[in-house]
Formats: sequence, C-alpha cells, structure tokens
Amino acid sequence: MAFNGTWKADRNENYEKFMEQMGINVMKRKLGAHDNLKLTIKQDGNKFSVKESSTFRTVEIEFTLGTIFDYSLADGTELNGTWSSEGDKLVGKFTRKDNSKVLQTTREIVGDELVQNYSYEGVDAKRFFKKE
Repeated sequence: MAFNGTWKADRNENYEKFMEQMGINVMKRKLGAHDNLKLTIKQDGNKFSVKESSTFRTVEIEFTLGTIFDYSLADGTELNGTWSSEGDKLVGKFTRKDNSKVLQTTREIVGDELVQNYSYEGVDAKRFFKKE
C-alpha cells in the first residue's frame, strides 16, 4: 500500500525527448513538461483507483493488476495494456492502438518519492513525484 496517497509532480528527466519520440507536437510537449500533474492513488489488494489531475484534464482510472484495460494519454493517444506487480514495483506494458508500438512504464517508491519511468522506442524518461 506504499503507493496510497496524493503525489505531485516535482521534476522530470528527459521527458520532453520522450514525448517527442511518442509523436507529441512541440507545443503540447512544452505544456506537458509543466502540467502540474497530481496522482491520487488508492490501492485495495490488486485493485487500484488512480485520479490524474493536471492543467489539462482530470481523469479517474480503475484497474486490477494483470487485467487489460483501455487508457488515453492527455494528447489523445489511445492505448491498452496492463499493470502488474514485480516486487515493490508496478510495471505497466501498454500498446498504442494507432501503431502497435509498446510503451513500458514502472512506478516505484524511492526514498520519499514516487518515481515513474517511461520507455518508448529506445527513449527513456523519468518523472519524480513528492507526496502531499
């Protein structure tokens, strides 16, 4: 249950390059790098409820570990995939509906931060969140 709570984006590493690789236009990349994203995560066993609040949208996602679900990014990119648990990490594998390319992501608690790693077509990025 270490993920439970509200987490606010603090800083990014290589996030704009990652968004560029994803095909997000320059204006949306600039805005996305400063979106003030907050994640409110509630875990109940294998079930998760995640509220994503940013400058652009608020969306609530519910998923069960290992169960495929549909998701859309803030820019409208449609994906489907799963989250699973590997040790203390949440591991996500999502396939884009438009080109079948895979986005991999992990969430883990490192010290007092939630670290989300992204990997897409050879470009890696990280977002760091502080608990509110």
